[in-house]
Amino acid sequence: MAGGGDELKLLGMWASPFVLRVKLALSFKGLSYEYVEENLRDKSELLLKSSPVQKKVPVLIHNGNPICESQIIVQYLDEVYSATGPSFLPVDRYERAMARFWAAFIDDKFLVSWLKAGRGKTEHEKAEGLKETFAAVETLEGAFKECSKGKPFFGGDSVGYLDIALGALVAWMRTAEVRHGIRLFDASRSPLLEKWVERFGKLEEVMRVMPDIDRLVEHAKLREAEVAAAAANN
Repeated sequence: MAGGGDELKLLGMWASPFVLRVKLALSFKGLSYEYVEENLRDKSELLLKSSPVQKKVPVLIHNGNPICESQIIVQYLDEVYSATGPSFLPVDRYERAMARFWAAFIDDKFLVSWLKAGRGKTEHEKAEGLKETFAAVETLEGAFKECSKGKPFFGGDSVGYLDIALGALVAWMRTAEVRHGIRLFDASRSPLLEKWVERFGKLEEVMRVMPDIDRLVEHAKLREAEVAAAAANN
């Protein structure tokens, strides 16, 4: 397993970017774990017991103790396995605080606006969401310049906390590009992030856990059809 008698079990759903975030952290740390695929329409007793408040994936179970929320899990792995693999969070306390700030921005601003662009109830709402998304991309471009200090990754010479936080969304970005022709990171708007995506996607630790884009495209089409059917029946 993880080494030293540790047992790691990850409850997840293959298409979830939040589950992928944990898979990326485990991959970069080089940790072995048992993966349990959850059916979110018929949640297992183990998931309901392990995440009684949110009842969501991912859940990491470490020696019988469940940890929820993807960003919290990544931080937990970094602390518990500090001597294994790369360190995700900076040693400097200010830089560590800024990494957590930008990770929150990714989920609370960038991802929220992107979801609004895709799931808005009206064309106007979708257009507003896309505008907000591109504004968030420009902000993240500046964050990358600030955090990387001219090096290949947010974490500098090696992958760090922000690379994992944003990198978990790359597969869905590519899916959106295939389906809708929208490229969030491009040379005109975010040249640094465009090159970062290329570098990140070529890493062995990333390729090992990244979901298949064609499968994600089909999954997205199915979910969209289900949502449309449900709306039509209401």
